[in-house]
Amino acid sequence: MPLKHSPEQHKGFSLIELLIVIIIVSMVYFLAFSSIEKTEEKPKALSPLNLKSSIVNSALFQGEGTLLCINACRSCYLRKNINAPFEAYENKIDLEDTEVYMLDGNDALFRMEYGRYDDAKICLTMQFYRNGSSTKMILKQKDDIYLLPAYFGEAQKVDSLNDAKELWLKETRLANNRGDYY
Repeated sequence: MPLKHSPEQHKGFSLIELLIVIIIVSMVYFLAFSSIEKTEEKPKALSPLNLKSSIVNSALFQGEGTLLCINACRSCYLRKNINAPFEAYENKIDLEDTEVYMLDGNDALFRMEYGRYDDAKICLTMQFYRNGSSTKMILKQKDDIYLLPAYFGEAQKVDSLNDAKELWLKETRLANNRGDYY
């Protein structure tokens, strides 16, 4: 008597059928998800050139705040306003051994000395205000010197402390002359 194949005896898929299903599912997956990119960017290391933009774009920043760096600028903290506690800045920091310079009332260049925080010497303090301005300062890091403007614009790398001073004074004169009428 010959063997008859009844539908009840066929209880699985053949290898070829399984491979075809896997290929179809894989194609749908790659077509659907290949155009989707990760939108989450890792923040760049905090450096003199991106200091202002990195803080303003930080999750801790909420319109105004204070950046405070200690331990030769290897550790930084940010507070949301004058009454808020400082919170650790968790992203990478590339401000090691940074010196801060400013101009006094006689336009003489001087190195800032801040004091201490949690028994560690403060190397940098920068205020950020609601109007988009921040503390104007000159940063010296190893052999590189940067002017960080108070208002709009990005940090600028200059050749010397004297060049930074001249640029500071030039920007101050331009800002002061904005109200002149001819």
